[in-house]
Amino acid sequence: MDKRRSVASSQERSASSPPPPSRDEGIALARRAAAGDVRSTSLLLEAVAPSILRAVCAMMGGQHPDVDDAAQLALIGFIQALPRFRGECDPVHFAMRIAIRTAGATRRRSRSRQDHHDDQVDVEDIQAPADGPHAVLRRRAVLRLVDQLPEEQAETMLLRFVFGWKLQDIAQATGAPFNTVRSRLRLAKEALLRQIERDPALAEAVALDEE
Repeated sequence: MDKRRSVASSQERSASSPPPPSRDEGIALARRAAAGDVRSTSLLLEAVAPSILRAVCAMMGGQHPDVDDAAQLALIGFIQALPRFRGECDPVHFAMRIAIRTAGATRRRSRSRQDHHDDQVDVEDIQAPADGPHAVLRRRAVLRLVDQLPEEQAETMLLRFVFGWKLQDIAQATGAPFNTVRSRLRLAKEALLRQIERDPALAEAVALDEE
């Protein structure tokens, strides 16, 4: 099946899906799924699939030929990781973390095979809370740096700047203390600014408050 058609079909299904369960309902589903309940597993996958697809498309661009593969791997990884899920955050947030890491690994492998460059990421496909030229510049700069950062810093930066999560939400989803999240974000921003110090427009784009 054509990859672009498959992604489009997935997005159409996402648009027609029922509302996601509440946080408590999702946690209960996740616990039953981790215990082997097939029905709960199916409902949970249906609930997290749109967010996983969104995260993968944000990392790779919606037209990337490996988007569907990465999304499938992320879904599998999510189910396999459920026994480690402690219910401290929404299962959707837990799933998005896995999707970001899976998509990042897929991007690196793809670039290694085909000598891809970071600027091939389709930033227009990224769905973030704020749109417009300023937000696009910020996302472009962030995505160019992702593969050069330690995993924890890269994940924190993506969740904050690409998906617009609050620091408290990131702390809950990652299980890291709030001050640790702030520190990771500060270090990631410093690395980003070093990378783009020769481009004042991009430097201005990422000069954001940390809350």
